[in-house]
Parts: sequence; structure tokens; C-alpha cells
Amino acid sequence: MIEELIDLLRAKHLRIATAESCTGGMIAAAITDIAGSSDVFERGFVTYANEAKTEMLGVPASVIARVGAVSREVAALMAEGALLHSHADLAVSVTGIAGPGGGSREKPVGTVWFGTAERSGEVTTHHRRFPGDRAAVRLAARDFALTLIGSLADRDSAGGPDH
Repeated sequence: MIEELIDLLRAKHLRIATAESCTGGMIAAAITDIAGSSDVFERGFVTYANEAKTEMLGVPASVIARVGAVSREVAALMAEGALLHSHADLAVSVTGIAGPGGGSREKPVGTVWFGTAERSGEVTTHHRRFPGDRAAVRLAARDFALTLIGSLADRDSAGGPDH
């Protein structure tokens, strides 16, 4: 799957940046495990701490304080920040609660928000709640983010979003 993703990005002349919190670099690692990924992988930001989201991606601390790090707003801002602080064409972000602790009634363990950003200015967010233990949540989040990257690359070739 990842080889096909890299081939698609390469064929479209697209480069990707990642902004990761709960996955801790797993998306970047999955891509860069493949030889030749330097053609498409521009850079990755691992912003596990809230301060890192602010310092590296420009997510305002006031937004994190108001809505929490695991939120639609922060996922969108992380993706936008990754694009702004890179030379990539597309960015994907992930922020979530992998567990086993840290969850609440409003945001239970397994809650993950994703953001995507494109140079065209389009920003989208996606919410998922993944079952399982910490490892399962992180792997599911990684895989969903890779799927989002593929969707962005496909959409880019079709001449714009297909909503």
C-alpha cells in the first residue's frame, strides 16, 4: 500500500509533510521505510507536547487551551502549520488519545482528529474513534492518515475536490 502511495505521489509530482502527535512519527516512518521515498516525503513534525504544536507549527496556545489538543481546530491548524513550515504540496496531521489513560467522557480513549492541508488553501478535518489498546489506536491512526494522503493525491489529479 505504501509503495503504491509513493508511486502515486511521485507520478503527480507531489511532496508531503506530516504533523504528528499521538502517532509520534509513525506516519513519517512508514513512508520513509520505503526506498525512494525522498522523492515525495518533504519533512515531518513530531509535536507530541502542546508547546511543540505552538513552537513548531504555530498552533496558538490559546486555541489549545480553549478546545484541547485533541480537536478539529487543532488538527486543522497542525496541517496548515506543517504546510506553512515546509515546501510540501500536501500535509496531514494527527492528534488523538491513544490511551490507556487520558480519555474523558467527551473524548474517550481512541478519539483521533486528522487534518489535511493543500497549497490551494483547502483544509479538511476528519474524526475517528478507534477501538483497542494503545498500539491498535496508533496503528489505525497511522493507516487512516496514509489513506488520507492517497485520497488527496487522487483528488489533486482530478482537478480539485470532489465533494
